[in-house]
Amino acid sequence: MSGRWDSASSSVLLSLSGAVRRWREEGRVAVWLHVPILQSRLIATAASQGFAFHHAEADSCTLTLWLAEGPSRLPGFATHQVGVAGAVLDESTGKVLVVQDRNRTVNAWKFPGGLSNPGEDIGDTAVREVFEETGIRSEFRSILSVRQQHSHPGAFGKSDLYFVCRLEPSSFTISLCEQECLSCEWMDLGELARTKHTTPITSSVAKLLLYGHREGFDKIDLTVRELPSVYTGLFYKLYHRELPESYRNIT
Repeated sequence: MSGRWDSASSSVLLSLSGAVRRWREEGRVAVWLHVPILQSRLIATAASQGFAFHHAEADSCTLTLWLAEGPSRLPGFATHQVGVAGAVLDESTGKVLVVQDRNRTVNAWKFPGGLSNPGEDIGDTAVREVFEETGIRSEFRSILSVRQQHSHPGAFGKSDLYFVCRLEPSSFTISLCEQECLSCEWMDLGELARTKHTTPITSSVAKLLLYGHREGFDKIDLTVRELPSVYTGLFYKLYHRELPESYRNIT
């Protein structure tokens, strides 16, 4: 089992060495040490007892001490960031919404997007980011692609997952966020698929989207179902290609 020690006061921390001995005698496997930011001066004392950083939040950090034999088997903290972009396609005109980011070395056309907030579903991130950058309102339809990248400079050297979603517009008048974007326009999907003034992932997704627009989105879409989790009261989202109804209803 794991023990948990909270550094609520410096007097408790001064007796940490004795506490560690006691936890070892009790057969504890690991200890999690929560240190509020206003008591961060106490981290050095904890480190002298073998504690190491696990993760940090805005107002605290958490350290761990592995007490059992062999290397630590404690789970690591989050190692990925999640980015989401929205490919907003007007099916009636075959045009898709694209932006050029401000303050970038290459002003390539791309889909509007950004990082997902904690507790925010992927589709909701796409809808929110599109609206914040362009003023266009839209509805989530599917996931088109996922990019995986490691040692990402923009993610503090961690790994990055980047989802591109297909969105359906419910408004069409652009209201550009000039703090984030240099320009924004509705571009013909075929032109976006052919232009050299774009990013590799945008070009690839544009071709995928063009295929779906011509041949049917059922050939490219990953749609979503909400299912109950094994944890009471919780649910999760499952993204996959649509199954025929006869298979969905197998019991």
